[in-house]
Amino acid sequence: MFHPRSIWLAFAVCLAVVLGAMGWVSRTVLRLERERNRARQQAVLEDNIRLALWRIDSAIAPMLAEESARPYFVYQAFYKPAETSMSPALPGRFLAPSPLLQQRPPHALLYFQLDAQGRLTSPQAPEAKWRELAIPEFISETAVTQAEQRLNALGREVDFSVLAPMLPEPSSEPAQWVAAPLIPDMEQHQALQQRRADLNRQGRAAVEFDQRSQAVSNVNAIAQQEQQQLAIAMPESAASDLGGAPMTPLWRDGQMLLARRMHVNGSQVVQGCLLDWPAIRRSLLESVADLLPGANLVPAVPDSSNGQARRLAALPAQIVPGPIPHETAHATSALQISLLAAWGCALLAAVSVAGLLWGVVKLSERRAAFVSAVTHELRTPLTTFQMYAEMLSDGMVTEPAQQKEYLATLRRESARLIHLVENVLSYARLERGRGRRRTQRLRVGQLLERAGARLGDRARQANMELQISAPDSIASEVVCTDPGAVEQILFNLVDNACKYAAAATDRRIHLDLRLQTDWFELEVRDHGPGVGGAVARRLFRPFTKSAHEAAESAPGVGLGLALSRRLARQLGGELRLDASMRDGAAFVLRLRKA
Repeated sequence: MFHPRSIWLAFAVCLAVVLGAMGWVSRTVLRLERERNRARQQAVLEDNIRLALWRIDSAIAPMLAEESARPYFVYQAFYKPAETSMSPALPGRFLAPSPLLQQRPPHALLYFQLDAQGRLTSPQAPEAKWRELAIPEFISETAVTQAEQRLNALGREVDFSVLAPMLPEPSSEPAQWVAAPLIPDMEQHQALQQRRADLNRQGRAAVEFDQRSQAVSNVNAIAQQEQQQLAIAMPESAASDLGGAPMTPLWRDGQMLLARRMHVNGSQVVQGCLLDWPAIRRSLLESVADLLPGANLVPAVPDSSNGQARRLAALPAQIVPGPIPHETAHATSALQISLLAAWGCALLAAVSVAGLLWGVVKLSERRAAFVSAVTHELRTPLTTFQMYAEMLSDGMVTEPAQQKEYLATLRRESARLIHLVENVLSYARLERGRGRRRTQRLRVGQLLERAGARLGDRARQANMELQISAPDSIASEVVCTDPGAVEQILFNLVDNACKYAAAATDRRIHLDLRLQTDWFELEVRDHGPGVGGAVARRLFRPFTKSAHEAAESAPGVGLGLALSRRLARQLGGELRLDASMRDGAAFVLRLRKA
């Protein structure tokens, strides 16, 4: 048999391996789930960014088209309209006010025109010869003063020689927008396939950026055609004035400009407007707040690691989505519930196995102790049997009185062995579930009469006296029980009293009958040393008496009380120790009334 320490060590090692493996698996699974959640959040963020870019470019494209569609002549405070122009001329004059003078769009702070000589003008800040004509009929003096201040500030930041090279070269021919044919020719098809292949190699972001750029370019081309149609109607328009380039957004000292190069009266000029970037940015961010609540728009960085994935096609700006929002508290996932269930089952199994091992080890120890105690209990009477039988058979005892004494000793030892074997067999039957009893109805007095003779004989063998107290009023009550089981319980109690109270001065054993409401109480009490607290806790446990305890204490294997309690509970009653008794030990058997 393995030592209990070895068994527990093996169990601990196995448990550590199992729990360690489960811990590693749980950690790996949870890490993979977190990574999957982060990847899902990142995918949702990328989709939101793409949708936000499309929204912003779609919102900016009309503004760019509107500015690109403005003819060159509206950048003067007053111009001579064509006879077919819808703009009304001033009464008595051949000049019409620029629409930029009368009503400024909300997205533009200032419109300007810069020529090669560095002359910077604005239709919103009329020159001296036009000032009296413009104020206050078409613009307020306050607005003119504010426009002049912005124009002076802009003049310190822009220079034709610097600004013009940043803009596309103006075309000498009118711009045309031609829709792509539904079925392109072979060369167009090959070029288109090559372009798609190049974009696909660059990634999805490049493809989408190209698509957004193409959409913005188409809108600008249509706007340019409208601008040229308006310019054609002007009587002083030259062929070169019909060219030009679309509005190009660019940054200058933290401010965003829309500018283009145009041919006006035979020379190149830069026309454009100063955008109200804070207001535009605020409006654009509000339009995508449902997708990216913490986003921001900043100037585009050409060598950004995000490349074209964050860049607008309509403006030289890129979107900063902000931190990835953490998932709010949500219900435990199915995977986490499964892990918790697995851990719960594993811990429950570990506790169950530990309890089973503990019970098996304890039972093995108790049974080993029981075998030792039984061996010791059997050795003494068997030795006595062998010695006395040899002496009697060999004729070594010739005196009749001595022979009678030897025979009485053999009788006591045989009764002792019969009682021991009877208890062991009775407990074995109860353990196997075969301890069913035959109950019958009889008076309590009859029950005590049947058991009294055997109980009294056992007391007399120990030179003790059994005193039975059964009032007639109670003895006549009827009980439904198994008389044999009750007799065996009472005999075990009296036998224990004879063994453990053998050295008591008072040699009486009391068997008292009492009546409670629905119960009979049979109390067996002696005047011995009583039962200590440590012994009382394991008094009714089987197989708890070792061979050493059997040798040092009274004879027995420690099975009688455990058997008696099992029998009492099988009868529907109870057997308990009366802990309140100070003089000796008292055990109370309770039986239910019929």
